[in-house]
Amino acid sequence: MDIRQLHRDLIALHGRPAKTYSDDGVRQLLTTILSQNVADVQTSRAAKELFAAYPDYRAMEQADHDELAEVISEVGLMNQKARRIQRSLAAIREETGGEYTLAFLDEMDTEAAQAWLTDIKGVGAKTANVVLNFHFEKPTFAVDTHIERLATRFGLIEDSTTAEQAHEVLNELLPDDIKYSLHVLLITHGKEYCSAQHPDCDNPVCDTYCSCSFC
Repeated sequence: MDIRQLHRDLIALHGRPAKTYSDDGVRQLLTTILSQNVADVQTSRAAKELFAAYPDYRAMEQADHDELAEVISEVGLMNQKARRIQRSLAAIREETGGEYTLAFLDEMDTEAAQAWLTDIKGVGAKTANVVLNFHFEKPTFAVDTHIERLATRFGLIEDSTTAEQAHEVLNELLPDDIKYSLHVLLITHGKEYCSAQHPDCDNPVCDTYCSCSFC
């Protein structure tokens, strides 16, 4: 498949994604942790509550665990995510000698930065790649359920490919300069057309690339 042609066809259908790089890498990391296996609307509500509840990251790290879990109760797995948030903040503070910043990751190459993030228990490849791509503009490609579904239907990965393998395959396959844009476009297409159940296949992208049973 011509990946760049797929990219152009997605742009023709959905428009070119705007740059939405985050200003605060720590906030991006914590928000992405909240988003794990949760709908966007729930993530947005929980993030709003989380960042309004504490004056700074130190207070968030030192908060009572049960209190923090209740603050983010809008999302599933609130107890696990509360631990992941505090574990992440502790790792950042220890790495920087007391500051809450991920700026040090910018000095690392992509693989080293991915390794540092995924060394935090509960931070997987998807979360790490979102942070590195959306905040640092590093050439990483995060695979969520929409992308995994479309990558399979479009023949970019095999049906038997695991989520972990999908990250490896797609990060190797996709050109670095379009990883951010293609990530956003595929998610948009997965939500608007190529959904898991009852997809709307009447569009030029699905007509050209998709091999799902609905087409």
